[in-house]
Amino acid sequence: MTKPAPPPAASVRVAFLSLGCAKNLVDTEVMLGHLDRAGAVLVREPAGADVVVVNTCGFIEAAREESVRTILEAVELKASGAIRRLVVAGCLVQRYAAELRESLPEVDAWIGLDELSSVPARVGIGPGPRETAAPAAGGPPAPSSYLLDHETPRRLATPPWTAFVKVAEGCDHVCAFCAIPAIRGRFRSRPVADVVAEVSHLAAGGVREIHLVSQDTSRYGRDLDRGERLLAPLLEALDGVEALRWIRVLYLHPSAVGEDLLDAMARLPRVVPYLDVPLQHAHPATLRRMGRGGSAETHLALLARARRAIPGAAIRTAFLVGFPGETEAEFEELLRFVEEAWIDHAGVFAYSHEEGTPAFSAADDVPVEVKEERRARLLEAQQRIAFRALERQVGRRVEVLVEGAHPETDHLLVGRTALQAPDVDGQVLLNDGAARPGEFARVEITGTAGYDLVGRILGAS
Repeated sequence: MTKPAPPPAASVRVAFLSLGCAKNLVDTEVMLGHLDRAGAVLVREPAGADVVVVNTCGFIEAAREESVRTILEAVELKASGAIRRLVVAGCLVQRYAAELRESLPEVDAWIGLDELSSVPARVGIGPGPRETAAPAAGGPPAPSSYLLDHETPRRLATPPWTAFVKVAEGCDHVCAFCAIPAIRGRFRSRPVADVVAEVSHLAAGGVREIHLVSQDTSRYGRDLDRGERLLAPLLEALDGVEALRWIRVLYLHPSAVGEDLLDAMARLPRVVPYLDVPLQHAHPATLRRMGRGGSAETHLALLARARRAIPGAAIRTAFLVGFPGETEAEFEELLRFVEEAWIDHAGVFAYSHEEGTPAFSAADDVPVEVKEERRARLLEAQQRIAFRALERQVGRRVEVLVEGAHPETDHLLVGRTALQAPDVDGQVLLNDGAARPGEFARVEITGTAGYDLVGRILGAS
């Protein structure tokens, strides 16, 4: 019997639900690009869609729970007849394809990390199979080997003036708590010319701010022919893209932040003074068990070097509490480090015992309630520091990227300074003056509101 022909692409409305980190968002944008090229109608909300694609995160337990909850909400939409087809993609699929297929038969198709280009067929509009082949039985799933390039179709899901640019995939570190190497594979960099070509195309289309991302951006280029770290030369090349205003570097491993990188960040006018270095902990014994190395002393020395090289730089980091074997004394040293380090922005996470990570064989011996109590104490200490750091900015005149009306009131505009990354840091609440979204404005900081600054627009920047 002949299979019915797929419906015309222009009649299929597709909505995406994208979860997880900025690197995952780029994967979503690649799938959007393939659908756009295939002629699909892309809509913002599942309520207006024929097909929903959920791009999942599988990094830690909380992320997996959010992914499964989102899938089940889409399953309900399908059961009610609100949508016709459900496709699930991303890290969770790469890590648990067989289990997901068995437990969620309502899902029509699955897309692993190496299959992003198959999304038109999976939603039912392009050539090729509408379903993925069943995963091979036995053994753990293979990690991804995919790497995009500047010719990969992509449609931005961010505001049109900002974009994330993935400079590499995978990771070669063996951090005991992390499953990324098992999901995304070995570290592999894009060539400098390829990244510059993509950024130039984005800038020509109106992007003024880019964020360079990978699992360890400080290692960029180390896997290429000469084995050199090429992040500083990449920044040199990108600084020559005249349409850009801000270049931000995210995810730097503390062991690989060299003087060449700090010099480039200080010297190049388009590179913003923002250092994102996930430190994870400060006690040397905890860091050794994590597979990280270092100590409070080496961390403080790195921060001092960075601040000497880049005066006024904002520091962002991440801490992990409750790792197996973490004693109260080790945690107290982390608290003392936070008080001394004076970090502008920090995320604090409770350890999640993850199958497939080196730490999984160790006893998860810090009780959940202790993990959460330590997380709360560390957040409280960091909040006091962050608020004092914000108060020091009152009275200054700064450049702000205006991003539009406040989501809760039309009486405020919101924007960000160069010291604030989107989604993870605070923002600037603009209660006086006018500017259009995507414009850079001169702003006087007049106060603070929690993690946010308050300011008035003086004019165009």
